[in-house]
Amino acid sequence: MKIAVFSAKPYDEEYMTKTNEVLGQGKHEIKYIKSPLDEAHVPLAQGCDAVCVFVNDPVTEVVVDALASYGIKLILCRCAGYNNVNLAACKKHGITVARVPKYSPYATAEHSVALMMTLNRKTHRAYNRVREGDFSINGLMGFDMNGKKVGVIGTGKIGYLVCKILKCGFGCDVVAYDVYQSAEVKSIGVEYVDLDTLFRTCDIISLHCPLFNNTKYIINDEALEKMKKGVMIINASRGALVDTKAVIKHLKNGKVGSLGVDVYENEANTFYENHSSDLYLSDELLLRLMSFKNVLVTSHQAFFTQEAMQNIADSVFHSATQYQTEGKVTGEEFVPCE
Repeated sequence: MKIAVFSAKPYDEEYMTKTNEVLGQGKHEIKYIKSPLDEAHVPLAQGCDAVCVFVNDPVTEVVVDALASYGIKLILCRCAGYNNVNLAACKKHGITVARVPKYSPYATAEHSVALMMTLNRKTHRAYNRVREGDFSINGLMGFDMNGKKVGVIGTGKIGYLVCKILKCGFGCDVVAYDVYQSAEVKSIGVEYVDLDTLFRTCDIISLHCPLFNNTKYIINDEALEKMKKGVMIINASRGALVDTKAVIKHLKNGKVGSLGVDVYENEANTFYENHSSDLYLSDELLLRLMSFKNVLVTSHQAFFTQEAMQNIADSVFHSATQYQTEGKVTGEEFVPCE
């Protein structure tokens, strides 16, 4: 099978080439393409049997129509989410979509807690001070995590691990919200509450839910109005869970005490690329967000560990090989196009 890997970075090439040689026994031919899979670059997929896309590749109806015209019947997402893929168009053309359900929940959970601790103890600011010879600690005061009330929205594999780290490791009072309540989460003493209660009572709120129509802007102006003054908000899930304009408003009035985001609603135009030589960033909303000293932005790197990269490559080639031999993808990797 010939696979066009879009948005390919050096680390993608390293892990996918190595894994193809081991798992695929070199049977898959890989075409690495630095550009994203979008309407402008979809012709680069011609001559391939499948495409492999990343989280910010806009696989629109137009893109899917083009892929179908090239005879491509398989889209391999090297991420857990698939909200960037037009599933209705895939269903229309009989295109199978596969994802990576278990790349490493530990990676994202640990990064989420790292964002919390960095914002709390201001280690990023302390690092910069010391590098400049400033050893003062005024303005760097944090708080004990022990006893703080943390609300976790979304209790899948990642959310559960965040709950476990915070409750069992730090001694936080952890509550959660999810449409589906997890027995595993309850077993470690985490109580499920409604969203309104979570918003009103928590010192820290961490997001770990997928992006659907009903979760878009789950953190909006109305929700922020309900929160405690000085609340910390963490988002390492999907950027559009947070209304950036609304959170900027509440950063300015002090309602939001700190914000840590590994994702951003308009990140596709900026993240994963080096803009250090640009005269300016064109995204004025992102620039405004980054101007706050109590905001920490990382470039969608929560997943980025050695273990996760290996698991992603393993899953992609497992799905590719299964489709090649059986004509279908099964298990958690399969995305129903409904």
